[in-house]
Amino acid sequence: MRKALRNLLAAGFIAACAWAVPAQAGIVVTGTRVIFPANEREVTIKLNNAGAAPALVQAWIDDGDPNASPDKIDVPFVLTPAMFRLDPAKGQTLRLIYTGAPLAQDKETLFWLNVLEIPPKPSAEAGSVNRLQLAFRTRIKVMFRPQGLPGRPDEAPGKVRWELVQTSGGYQLKATNPTPYHVNLGALALVAGGQTLDAGAGYIKPGESAEFPVAGLKGWPKADAQVQYSAINDYGAAVKSQAPVTSAPTP
Repeated sequence: MRKALRNLLAAGFIAACAWAVPAQAGIVVTGTRVIFPANEREVTIKLNNAGAAPALVQAWIDDGDPNASPDKIDVPFVLTPAMFRLDPAKGQTLRLIYTGAPLAQDKETLFWLNVLEIPPKPSAEAGSVNRLQLAFRTRIKVMFRPQGLPGRPDEAPGKVRWELVQTSGGYQLKATNPTPYHVNLGALALVAGGQTLDAGAGYIKPGESAEFPVAGLKGWPKADAQVQYSAINDYGAAVKSQAPVTSAPTP
């Protein structure tokens, strides 16, 4: 029985990695991110089944590789329950427990929560019509936050330094984050010469830089450029702001 269940979950994990289609999952994670204060031993995460059918759910934490198999991941957390059935209109609380293994104390460390929903097998009453069944996977950030970090997380987006750089593939916005917090951007655009050009979305790790390609930019802006962005805070809210692009073109 256990072997069959492991095979089912493995098949569901592969399907979730292979398929990315617009569809609606029944399992809903409360919140868009998890903040894990270092002084806490555990935090809880709530799930609900908003669908019309029961689902088999597998949950695990990874350290950045979305394709890593759950049984081969080594992270300093225990997530329980890791596997369960969730009936329609019911909820389940996950306990995320920190094992105490050493992590950086001068900056946040990023992990990811994965919730894999495997739908039930169609009943005999469904007939012999061929059906495509997909496993749905939700993946959200888990930020381990040490105590006593300087500044506040909501101040971090405003401290990012922005440059416009030219590469062989075109123009990119280079963002440098001098803070110990992750800066999460839900939307990003370059505003110059009366144009607003999309630069995607993403995040910038503490003390590191990230580059965001600017769509449609054909040459260096002739006027002062600005960056418009929506920073996602600890509560999942998007806070709109803007900042100057401080670089100059390479002679």
